[in-house]
Amino acid sequence: MIRLFFSIISVCIFIHAKAQINVSNPEIESRIDQFLSKMTLEEKVGQTCQITLDAILKRDNAFAVIEPIQIDTQKLTEALVQFHIGSILNVGSHTLGLKEWKYIQDNIHSYFKEKKTNVPIIYGIDAIHGVNYTIGATLFPHEIALAASWNPELAKSFGEITAYETRASGIHWNFSPVLDLARQPLWSRFFETLGEDPYLASEMGKAIVNGYQGKDKVDAYHVAACLKHFVGYSNPQSGRDRTPAWIPEKMIAELYLPPFKAAVEQGALTLMINSGDVNGIPGHMNYNLLTKTLKEDWDFKGFTVSDWEDFDFLHSVHNTADDIYDAIIKGFNAGVDMSMVPYSPQYKTYCELMTRAVKEGKIKEERLNDAVRRILRVKLLIGLFETNRNQADNYNKFASDAHKKLAQEAALESITLLKNSNNILPLSADKKVLLAGPCSDNLIFLNGAWTHTWQGDDAKYNTAGAKNIKEAFAQKIGKDKLLFSKACELYLDKGYESSRLVNTQEFQKFAKKADVIVLALGEYPSTEKPGDIRSLNLSKEQLELAKIAYATKKPVVLLLSEARPRIIREIVDDAAAIVHTYLPGDYGADALMKLLYGEADFSGRLPFTYQKYDGQIEFYDHPRSVAKSKAGSFDAFNPQWEFGYGLSYNMPEYKSLDLDKSSIKGGALIKVSVKVVNKGKTSTKEVVQLYISDLKASMVPAGKKLCAFQKVELKAGEERTIDFIISEKSLYFADSNGKMIAEKGKFRFTVKNLSAEFSLD
Repeated sequence: MIRLFFSIISVCIFIHAKAQINVSNPEIESRIDQFLSKMTLEEKVGQTCQITLDAILKRDNAFAVIEPIQIDTQKLTEALVQFHIGSILNVGSHTLGLKEWKYIQDNIHSYFKEKKTNVPIIYGIDAIHGVNYTIGATLFPHEIALAASWNPELAKSFGEITAYETRASGIHWNFSPVLDLARQPLWSRFFETLGEDPYLASEMGKAIVNGYQGKDKVDAYHVAACLKHFVGYSNPQSGRDRTPAWIPEKMIAELYLPPFKAAVEQGALTLMINSGDVNGIPGHMNYNLLTKTLKEDWDFKGFTVSDWEDFDFLHSVHNTADDIYDAIIKGFNAGVDMSMVPYSPQYKTYCELMTRAVKEGKIKEERLNDAVRRILRVKLLIGLFETNRNQADNYNKFASDAHKKLAQEAALESITLLKNSNNILPLSADKKVLLAGPCSDNLIFLNGAWTHTWQGDDAKYNTAGAKNIKEAFAQKIGKDKLLFSKACELYLDKGYESSRLVNTQEFQKFAKKADVIVLALGEYPSTEKPGDIRSLNLSKEQLELAKIAYATKKPVVLLLSEARPRIIREIVDDAAAIVHTYLPGDYGADALMKLLYGEADFSGRLPFTYQKYDGQIEFYDHPRSVAKSKAGSFDAFNPQWEFGYGLSYNMPEYKSLDLDKSSIKGGALIKVSVKVVNKGKTSTKEVVQLYISDLKASMVPAGKKLCAFQKVELKAGEERTIDFIISEKSLYFADSNGKMIAEKGKFRFTVKNLSAEFSLD
C-alpha cells in the first residue's frame, strides 16, 4: 500500500476547542528576562528544587510531626532564604482543614510578600478526585469512573470544581490528571487512569485540563494542571508499581503519547515524569522523550517535575548513575526542570551539587536558565507574583450543595450495569434487602486511595455526612426492610490484601427473611507500591460468599467496588444482576440508590476490557490473530465484558449508519451519521461509540479503534441523528519507528452492529 504522511489535526472537531492560555506572552517573557539577569546561580538552582511540607514542620523529641502542625520558622527560613527553594508539596500524614491550609500558605507566602525572597513558592498537591487533602472538600469518583461516564463536559465540571476548592485551600498547582493508559490491570494505579483507550483518555484528559486551568487564563478559581506520568509508567511487565516496562516505539506512538500530546496542545502547564523505566531507560534520563519529543517537537512551554525522590533513585534503584551527583547531571540534562527531592538534608545536598555541576560545566548555564525560565513562566501565568496565596474567605461555594450535586451526577453517569437477568433491577422499595460483603459498611471502599490519607484506608477521616452503602440503603428503604450481615471482611496481612468469612450462619439466617440479597464486593484501598497485588482474582472468600448466597435461591445482586478489574468468572453466571461502581466517591452510595431503584437510568460504559482470566490479558483493539482459538475459529477473544460495554433500563436501538461520501483524499473530512431511537418509556443517556478498522495495512492493523463518541440524552420515544466529522488522523497508525502514517485502502466504520466502508484514495 502507498503511505501518506499527514500533519496532526483534530480528529473530532466538534468536541473541544483548544485552550486559549497564552504561554508565550511577550510581556511575561520580558519579565522573566529581567529576573534571570538579576538572579544568582544559587537562586536559579533553588528554583529547580522542590521539598515536602514535612521538611519545614516542627517535630517532637521522637522526631514525629507535632499536631496540630506548626511551621518551624528556622527550617522555613533556611529553605527559602539560604537555599532559595522554588516549590513545596504535599500534606503530611492526613487531610487538613481550610484554616490549617491558610496558616501554612500564609506563612510560606509571607517571605515573598515581605521581600525576604524575590520569587514566590509554587505549592503542589495531589488533588486526585477532588481536593482529597482538605477536610470537607467535594470528593468525586476517581478518574477510571469519570472515564466510564464517557462525558467530557462532566469531566470539565469535575476539573472546575476541584480547581475552585484547591484554590480555596490556598494552593495553585494540582498534580493531576493521570494520562497513563490502563493497559496492565495488575498495576496498582489502574484506577487513577482514564481507561485503556488513547482517544477516550485524550478527550477526557483535555476536558479535565480545561476545567483545571480555565479557558483564557489561570485566574483566582483555577490551578495549573500537571500531566502524569510521562510516559509508559502504567505498563510494567511484572504488574508491580515502578518496575520495568518494555514498550515498542510503535505502541508508544500509537497508544501512550497521544493523551499527553492532546493535553499539551490544550495548554497544560506542567508535566510529571515516569518513575519507572521503559525499554531500559529511566523516565528521568530519557532525553528523546523529555527534550526532543516534549519540548522540541511538541513545543511544550511549561516545566517538567520529577516524581518522589527520583533523582536519587537513578543511582540507588535504577543503577544508571554512579552517585547522586552523576544522577543530578544526567536527569537535569535529559530535560527534568524541577526535582522533587524532597526531604532535609537531601535538598541541601541537591542544591550544593547542582551548583557545583554548573560551575564545573557538567550542566550548561543555558540549560539551567531554560529550566528556570519555564518555572518562572508558570509562576507568572498562574498569578503567584500578583495575588495573595490564600483567599479562603472568598470561596463561599467550597463544598456547596451545588458541588456535591455535580459529584453525585458524575457517579450517576459512571456506575455501570453489567448484567440484569429477568429485569431484577430496578428493585422495588417494598422488598426486604439483605446487604452483605466487605465493602458494604465503610466509605473507604467507595473512595479508595488518595482520600484523606495516601492509602485512603483510615476511616476516622471519612467525610462527615457522606454515606456508605449500608447507610444509603437504610435511608432509601428504611431500617425495617434492611437486613445486614457483613459475612466477609477485607484486611491487610503483611502488607497484602486478605479476606476472611465471618458469621456466615447469621448471613444464611437473614437470607431466609430477605427478598433479594445484595453483596458489596471489591478490594482494599491502596495505590503505588503498597497497592502491588499477586493476582487479579477476587479473593476466594468473597467468591465463596457469593456461592453461599446463590445456594439460598434468592436473587443476588453483586456490587463491585474495584480499583481494577478483579476476576469474578466463577460467580457471574448465577448472579441476577451485576453493577460496577468503580470508586465513586463520597456521593457514590447516593447515586447507587437512585440507579438501583430506577430513579435514574444507568449510562456508564466500561472504559477498559474486563478480563475473564487472570493469565490472559487482552484489549478491545486487538488484531485478528488474538481472536483465533486453538480450534482455528475466531472466538478466542472472550473477555468477561468488552470495552465500551454497559446496559441501561432503556437500551436505545441503532437504525442506520450513513457516510456522506464513499472515498476521501488526504486532507478531506468525512461525515458519519448514526440514527438512534429510544423506544423505552423513560428518558435515557446513551454513549454513541464510533469505531474504525483498517482492513489491510503494511503492518498488522488493530481490529478496531475508537475514533469518536458522543453522550446524548434521549427522551422516551425520541429518534435522533448523531453526526461525527472525522479527519484522516483517525486512519493513522505508527510504523516501526513510531512515525504516524496512513495508507491508501479500504476502511470500515462500526457503531454497534452497523457498519459502512469507505476508501482513502
